[in-house]
Order: sequence, then structure tokens, then C-alpha cells
Amino acid sequence: MDVSLIFRIAAVGILVMILNQVLKHSGREEQAFFISLAGLILVLTWIIPSIYDLFVMIQELFTL
Repeated sequence: MDVSLIFRIAAVGILVMILNQVLKHSGREEQAFFISLAGLILVLTWIIPSIYDLFVMIQELFTL
């Protein structure tokens, strides 16, 4: 896992949090939910390949 991935995830989290608060205070809870969902999907698309690589590495470790 690269450090830049952690910083990107943190940046998306901060951005989603700010947008979520702004939208909730303006009475747009539905858009706030969709922003949160989009942020979650974006972060998952970044993390899933790393998790897959981790499982492959563990599998190779135990097959030796």
C-alpha cells in the first residue's frame, strides 16, 4: 500500500464530510446521501485491488 493512497482516501473523506455538512444544512439530505455513497464507491475502487494483492500474497506464502 502506497502512502499516496492513504492521502487520497483522507482527502476524499474530508471533501465528502464538508459537502455532506453543507448539503444537510441546506436541507438536501438526499444529495448528501448520494455524495457519501459516491465517496464510498470511489474509495472502494481504490482499495479493492490492494486487498486482492494482499490475499494473493498470503496465498503464495502458504503454498510454499
